[in-house]
Amino acid sequence: MKYIIAVSYLFIFMVGFSQDPGRFINEVESLQKKYDTLWDASKKTIVFTGSSSIRTWNNLNTLFHDHEILNTGFGGSQTTDLLAYTNELILRYNPYKVFIYEGDNDLAAQKRPKEIINTTVEIIKRIKDKNKETQIILISAKPSIVRWSLKRKYKNLNRKLKKLCKKDDLLQFADVWKPMLDKRKLNRAIFEEDGLHMNSKGYEIWYTVIKPFIN
Repeated sequence: MKYIIAVSYLFIFMVGFSQDPGRFINEVESLQKKYDTLWDASKKTIVFTGSSSIRTWNNLNTLFHDHEILNTGFGGSQTTDLLAYTNELILRYNPYKVFIYEGDNDLAAQKRPKEIINTTVEIIKRIKDKNKETQIILISAKPSIVRWSLKRKYKNLNRKLKKLCKKDDLLQFADVWKPMLDKRKLNRAIFEEDGLHMNSKGYEIWYTVIKPFIN
């Protein structure tokens, strides 16, 4: 297993990405071991994946108890990391629906929206190559207290993600940005003390946005 994962991220690194996806190898292996036990391959599966906003959404299975939900989020990840581990975190479960949250950490790392979109397109391609009927929902980058100064870049990325989704009927855009605002200001009551991650109130907003895409 380690060899397969190593080859996967080594390829991504060699084609020009500066960060090393190998820093997540232990977390990815842990997720694989977890779902080797819990995943029922006979059921239609929905995968939620991406960075920490997905990883810390701990009650997904309770909220959507009528569905088999796998949460393969890994905190601190960027789109290039998810690209490196697409097989391990998405494709091996043959999901009929995939929710992706990436781009937040990319922008904080000073990546350009265009670069993020290009990587996202490659992730989508890999999913479609495995099963062209897979429904993919791209969750918009969320606002946050500590990254509010980057809001223009976030809004630019979200516009590009929304535009991308218009090109394919099986691509959908889930906008969590606007519901997390109080008019044009940030709703500070929905965040943890770190000013980045959401508390239960924040996830209640996400649930309201995501629910129609599940059903």
